[in-house]
Amino acid sequence: MPYVETGEEKLFYTEARGPEHGPRVVLVHGAGGSRLHWPPQLRRMDGATVYSLDLPGHGRSGGFGCETIEAYASVVARFLDAVGISAPVVVGHSMGGAVAQQLALSQHGRLAALILVGTGAKLRVAPSILDGIQGDFEEALESITAYAWSPGADPELKELGREALRETGAEVLYRDFQACDGFDVMERVDKITLPTLVLVGSEDRLTPVKYSRYLAERIPEADLVVMEGAGHMVMLEQPDEVGGVVKGFLTKEAPLNAA
Repeated sequence: MPYVETGEEKLFYTEARGPEHGPRVVLVHGAGGSRLHWPPQLRRMDGATVYSLDLPGHGRSGGFGCETIEAYASVVARFLDAVGISAPVVVGHSMGGAVAQQLALSQHGRLAALILVGTGAKLRVAPSILDGIQGDFEEALESITAYAWSPGADPELKELGREALRETGAEVLYRDFQACDGFDVMERVDKITLPTLVLVGSEDRLTPVKYSRYLAERIPEADLVVMEGAGHMVMLEQPDEVGGVVKGFLTKEAPLNAA
């Protein structure tokens, strides 16, 4: 479980090594999250080498977070350079999905494919959430948690999710949501020409299905999968199902066990 110095930050990541010629997969978590927002079914996939990254200020990485999606995308690009990852499949959830889109638009020649989970081409954040994080952090956590999970989600998962946000802290979480609020590539997303899987929970109230449908309709090589009954944290609510969909996409677009 190594750290890497990119020249500007010290980042923590894990690597689950697969075959030498299998696909390289980079997991980019969402606002207030960490590599642990990805279930084991995605952090370790047979046939692929998977890198699970903690963004600056999150998890075990240093720093204080970024205020723009462009800045986070630059961090991920430096991470790819520092670790020596070429032609990765970038998987992004929520804010991480925005980072993945920004990377595809600014450096698309170095990516193999995208998997966009519970995200959108524009991620406006309600002023009440931004104000709440700076005002009453605990109340803001309650509100975010209520919207992040489906009604049928395991209460223990919800509590773990709330605790993860609390550990990230108000300052970094505010910067994350500030970055999301300023993100808008609705008029440029059709310039993404990479093979793309768009995946969303049918009960997602933070980035509703219409956000994912917009992405799938405008990215020329995109497929849309809606996971019935899941909320915004779809990969944690339905880890086996999401893992199966992702592996199917990788097999098609970046064949597992390729020689």
